[in-house]
Amino acid sequence: MSGIYKMSVDKSTNFVAGLTSFSNISGFITLPLTRDIDAADVFVVGVPYDLATTGRAGTRGGPMAIRQASGHIRWEEKRWPWDFSVFDELRVADYGDLDAPAGNHEAMLGEIQEQIGGLIAAGKTVLSFGGDHFITLPLLRAHAKHHGKMAMIHFDAHTDTYEEYESVYNHGCMFHHAPIEGLIDPDKTVQIGIRTEYTKEKHLFQVIDGAEANDLSADEIVKRVKAIVGDTPTYLTFDIDCLDPAYAPGTGTPVPGGLTSDKALKIIRGLAGINLVGMDVMEVSPPYDHSDITGLAGATLALEMLHVLAVKHKPNLGA
Repeated sequence: MSGIYKMSVDKSTNFVAGLTSFSNISGFITLPLTRDIDAADVFVVGVPYDLATTGRAGTRGGPMAIRQASGHIRWEEKRWPWDFSVFDELRVADYGDLDAPAGNHEAMLGEIQEQIGGLIAAGKTVLSFGGDHFITLPLLRAHAKHHGKMAMIHFDAHTDTYEEYESVYNHGCMFHHAPIEGLIDPDKTVQIGIRTEYTKEKHLFQVIDGAEANDLSADEIVKRVKAIVGDTPTYLTFDIDCLDPAYAPGTGTPVPGGLTSDKALKIIRGLAGINLVGMDVMEVSPPYDHSDITGLAGATLALEMLHVLAVKHKPNLGA
């Protein structure tokens, strides 16, 4: 059986790639760990931060949980149902985790904006793993500095627009601040899977709520999303609690009535063709997971995003 990672050694890193799901899983899907900016065009970056969590903590372990679970999807040469090998089309490496003194919000904010901003300024695309969802705010700041005001596709059970929170350091208020700061265009932002309270008369974004998303086909949702974002540079953020807890139990604020992993993957896959400039997977909390269910969902969604990015660069590719 051939696999996506045939046994080989990267002489610059002494990285050994094989086919098993349990050896040498340091980088995402055993991608080489490197901070050589010339080594790749796309970097996976972990942000193990959860000090803005309001519910159950533990998402600081999310980046490593996603990497570890990615061992289960490393063997396919072509990820089903795509008809190409994504790592033949994209140069991808794992940048490792960002680090800051424990408990220091400002240091982590600075680290995210400096490190991610440097990668973007060098023409790289970044796929980030959280961590709690608050870190999407500094990620948006880093991306907007280069791309300007962006469209945003946001998968979540919560709108995260709660202005009543007194502190900016809260994983429920990022998307209250983002449009105020001019990071995202409210008219080109869509939230999918929402199934918790929000103030509808003041809400700036278009919403496909959880019940509607479950009733619509993936193709119908994709059509609406593409009509909203158009060809605007688009940031894609996926809070794992968009999925029903049956498919993602390992998260801090689980809400029944969410999407299946199948529906979410079909929607992501259907986004091929959008002007994707940045993406993240957030809120995987391994202390509440079992059998790698949530980490595996996060890893698979992330791999799907890389395929969508590959189609952006080579539109002739497809599923």
